[in-house]
Amino acid sequence: MEVLLMVVLIGYALGCIHGSQIVGKYKKVNIKKNGLKNAGASNATLLLGFRFGAIVAFVDITKAILSLLITVNLLNYVGINEELAFIYLLLNGLAVIIGHNYPLTMNFDGGKGTASFLGFLLFLNWKLAFVCLFIALIISVLTNYFVIGTFSGYITFNVYVFFLYSQLPILLSLIFTSLFIIKHIENFKRIMNDEEMKLRTFFLKRS
Repeated sequence: MEVLLMVVLIGYALGCIHGSQIVGKYKKVNIKKNGLKNAGASNATLLLGFRFGAIVAFVDITKAILSLLITVNLLNYVGINEELAFIYLLLNGLAVIIGHNYPLTMNFDGGKGTASFLGFLLFLNWKLAFVCLFIALIISVLTNYFVIGTFSGYITFNVYVFFLYSQLPILLSLIFTSLFIIKHIENFKRIMNDEEMKLRTFFLKRS
């Protein structure tokens, strides 16, 4: 139980570190309250350009990788078996995303977790991460909506876990996707009403 608690706390604490807050303080702009009103890399890009958007993404990706790296070393130290260790890694990744989405440092109103999810995938299985990213990019271009493309990346992860792992990892993988849906409900509503910013429009705004 102590190990489980440490795994979750490590993930949540690192998840609360926001690239948008760091960049926002440097640029003296509240990224969360301007533009798309989202504390993530896409909004930072829209407001401040690709360079600062990339910095935000880098921080949010790296914190997930760092959290999982710390967790792996902890699990090796206490001698957790491989099957249970995988579940702990999933829980740590979930905790990072929950920390990112609902950070104590931002009154539990943070980002949407996409970059941190990518960092989690990169550490877990870099080949899977690139497959998910490739599918997400293709679907984003085909649909002209980044959120639909990203959703397809989550579904790819779910399919991977479904075919290779047991019930508990499958359930945890579905929680990842549920967190994504919860944070993007308004995006899907705007898509239905043809009000969501299209991918091409986003890039035109930054050109």
